[in-house]
Formats: sequence, C-alpha cells, structure tokens
Amino acid sequence: MEQNTHTFKAFRVEENNENFIGSVKEIEFNPLNKNEILIEVYYSSLNYKDALSASGNKGVTRNYPHTPGIDAVGIVKQSNSDLVKVGEKVIVTSYDLGMNTDGGFAEYIKVPSDWVVKLPENLTMKEAMIFGTAGLTAGMSVLRLTELIKPEDGKIVVSGATGGVGALSVSILSKLGYHVVAITGKETESAYLKNLGAKDIMFRNDIENFDKKPLLKPLFAGAIDTVGGVILENIIKSTNATGVITCCGNVASPKLDLTVFPFILRGITLIGIDSQNYPMAYRTKVWDKLANNWKPKQLNNTCHEIKLEDVKQKIELMLKGQLKGRTIIKIT
Repeated sequence: MEQNTHTFKAFRVEENNENFIGSVKEIEFNPLNKNEILIEVYYSSLNYKDALSASGNKGVTRNYPHTPGIDAVGIVKQSNSDLVKVGEKVIVTSYDLGMNTDGGFAEYIKVPSDWVVKLPENLTMKEAMIFGTAGLTAGMSVLRLTELIKPEDGKIVVSGATGGVGALSVSILSKLGYHVVAITGKETESAYLKNLGAKDIMFRNDIENFDKKPLLKPLFAGAIDTVGGVILENIIKSTNATGVITCCGNVASPKLDLTVFPFILRGITLIGIDSQNYPMAYRTKVWDKLANNWKPKQLNNTCHEIKLEDVKQKIELMLKGQLKGRTIIKIT
C-alpha cells in the first residue's frame, strides 16, 4: 500500500464566504518529514478549543480547510524518528495539534515525535482520552496545588465543575482525600457532582455576588479555577492565609479586578497552568499519576462516547454550554 495513493476519513472544516462548515471527508495522506510519525488514531476527544476551531476562530486556527482535535491516542504506524517505534501506543495532547496542525478528528495524524507520551501500562486508550487535555490540565493543577496544600488544611473549591477540567479535578481531589466544594451554574447537576466526589455545591450566581470588598471572609484553603473573571476574583479574596489557587481558563473573562491585598496580607499564591507547552518531564509525571493512584473510580462516568459523524452536533451543543463532562470520539 503506497501511502500517498490512499485516503482516510477526517472531520474537515472548510471556509466558504466567511461561513465555516464541518463534515466528514476523505483526505489524502502526506509524506512524513524528518522526526515525524504517523499515528492510527483510536480515540480523540472534544474540547472547547476544538469547538472554536470548528467555528472559524482565527485566534485558534488561522488557515482552512482544517481538521480540529487537540487530543489523540493511537498506535504508531510509521516513524521517521529514533524516539518512537512502530507499534507503540502513544498519546498526543496540546502543542499545536488541532490548532494549526491537523488534529485528532481523523483516522490518522502525523506529528513531530517529541509531541508524544507513551501510553502508561495501567491506562487504556479510551481512558487516556477521557482524560485528554482536560485531564492533563486537571492533573497539572492538582499536582501544583497538592505540593503546597494538604487535605487537613481545609476545603478546596473547583470552579466550572461540570466542565471537563473541573469534573476531573473534583474526582481526583476527592480520591486524594480533599473536601471539595464544586461551583456550577447548573443547579440540576448537583447529584452528578456529588457522585464525582464533591462534598458541597456552590452555585455560580452566589459566588459572583459576593461583597465587593478587597478581602472577604476566608472560606477555602485552595482552589482550582477553570473560568477566570469575577469567580476567580472572589475565590482569591475568600482564600485562607497561605492558600494556593491554580488558574487554567478564561471562559468567563481574562480580566481580574483586584487589589494586591490577598497576596501581600494573606500570602496567597496564584499559579498559572499552561497545558499547551508544559515541559515533557511534568507531562510524563502527570500521566503516570493519572494512570495509577490518581485514576478516579468514576472515570467512565465523566464521559460519553460518540462517532466521528456525531462531532458536528456535539460542537454546537458545546458552544451553547449544553455539554457536561467529557465527550470522547471513537475513531478506529
């Protein structure tokens, strides 16, 4: 079989008079460059960044036609690298995958070999994509938080708790013995969050309407924030002395309206999480923990599985804020 004479299926987004239309297409293989590998994709997952790419957001993807999918897991079919061997199972998340490099919503991807992590022994390919970039981001957040805050220090609050990063953060922290307070705007999802391990539920409107004072009554020992904006402001103002907050999202707002008082009067630490370009040593460490003692018992409860042909509908629901947990795509 000559690679360049055959095609494979991909969810392709095309631009037509400033309209962006996604559908499953047959596309041709391209030859591998030096240090690139060809991966047969078994699973991918749907992330908010994929929905933006599929909608024509030029801040995510500059050129079309394009295949979204910032996550992928599969088996190496060809390798032009000494780092990765044919037949190895590998995970690819973030870097430029699915942004300006064709991504995981396809039967095959070709990527630089230094983007991949070898699939840990105790993790299935499906489990790897239930985690995906969301799980990697949650894992990085938990890693940094738990370096400084222990379960006995007090409650940990998680914002955007029904989203991918939030739901997995709740599950992991709960398994590690932390008292988790889950923030959500969806009052109907309290039982879901309790099932993930949340001890308490706080509704978004309540925390958004906290007092405007520069410092508030301490409520939390730490936090994992996935949304930014007013919620992050009020978490910071409500965190105990020497508390720790990780920040990985800005869907509410990228702006913060704060004084420095929480930082200099309470010694609070704010840690930014950049999962896209996180060093490989940290990635490997986090994936190993996710595969072992951090793997939630309820992991499969945080996801639902779709086919490539269902991606368009799920993207529309994600953009409307109508998805919860993780959506994984079975490719092969």
